[in-house]
Amino acid sequence: MGTVIGVSAVTIAVMILGILKFPKIGRLSSYWVVSLLGAAVLVLLGQISPRQIGSALLSDSAINPLKILVLFLSMTILSIYLDEQGFFRYLANVTLRRARASQMKMFVYLYLIVSVLTVFTSNDVIILSFTPFICYFSKNARINPIPYLATEFVAANTWSMALIIGNPTNIYIGTAYGIQFLDYCKVMFVPTLLAGSVSFLLLLLLFRGSLKEPITGVPEDIAISDRLNFSVGLIHLAVCTVFLALSSYVGLEMWAVSGVAVLSLFAISLVIALVRCRRPAGLIACLRRAPWQLIPFLLSMFVITMALADKGVTRAIGSALGSDCTALKYGLASFLGANVINNIPMSVLFCGIMEPLEADALQKAVYATIAGSNVGAFLTPIGALAGIMWSSILNSHGLKFGYLDFLKIGLVAAVPALLAALAGLSIVL
Repeated sequence: MGTVIGVSAVTIAVMILGILKFPKIGRLSSYWVVSLLGAAVLVLLGQISPRQIGSALLSDSAINPLKILVLFLSMTILSIYLDEQGFFRYLANVTLRRARASQMKMFVYLYLIVSVLTVFTSNDVIILSFTPFICYFSKNARINPIPYLATEFVAANTWSMALIIGNPTNIYIGTAYGIQFLDYCKVMFVPTLLAGSVSFLLLLLLFRGSLKEPITGVPEDIAISDRLNFSVGLIHLAVCTVFLALSSYVGLEMWAVSGVAVLSLFAISLVIALVRCRRPAGLIACLRRAPWQLIPFLLSMFVITMALADKGVTRAIGSALGSDCTALKYGLASFLGANVINNIPMSVLFCGIMEPLEADALQKAVYATIAGSNVGAFLTPIGALAGIMWSSILNSHGLKFGYLDFLKIGLVAAVPALLAALAGLSIVL
């Protein structure tokens, strides 16, 4: 047990150090390289066998990480495709133009549009799409970008709780415990609504002073140039979402639904490109921008967690947490854990920790952990990969936004939002 704990602890510590101090190793992101090396060390030391890993990857269980990866990557690619057609940028621009000279209106409109889009797409894609736009818009409008960047990030990581497809942590935990699309919605609607309302009001109070200044610049005109490919992408996302909601009633697995949707999107887009005698630029961009690094990262963390479970570590942590007040304990533990080891590894780890719980306690723990994994993303930059990428984008635009700046906003919004979400769970469950 000591060897597994030692290797896992060193891997996580070096991974977090890499995120903060050396995000790149050559041209590769350090976080997945370090996690892959940690998993390889455990295999070489005989703490987990290749046979165990192979059996888990080939199993037909809900926790099979390959199925989870297909679901997450498919939904992300659908969102990226729409982003390549200018969909998110166009909506953001239309929304912000409606605010005219009022920063207060723009703040409210931005929060609403990010929240709605996050529910049906992916929080990571929304953040990566909106952040550069907000930076450029704020510069042209000659206003402080921080209130809008903060509300974008908080909204995306709060309303991502609403649907199981909104965040990779939702997908992993929900799929691992066999939660169906509509069952998830029924439970998480109230917690998301409460957390979203609380976080919005607190951000409004925090930035109300700077939002009183008028907007003096004029936003640029943005239009969707390729309406055919845009329509194809939007239809695929809509149909995919409907079938995901119906999947449990028609006997389909969610990973298969999303996988077929992406294959269909690629096939139709290729036909359109061939008919037009053009390069399928949208598809090429999807393949280039898709978060492929999550494959080695998630698989490595899965191996590390398997080793911890095999040696009884996860069961010991679960025993320490106990089976009473599970929503509060697991919500707080996952919230803090996400900001120590990142929310994706935390979710993988907690799936093993929760396993011994009985049905009623398990249900509360699962949904509380999902809430902690989402809201924990905006406490510190370590909380989620989106936070790391978000900070990197800000640096590239010359905006200084350090760890303490992030934590300051996180403490104002994240802790009350988590408590609101857990209160919502106590009402529903």
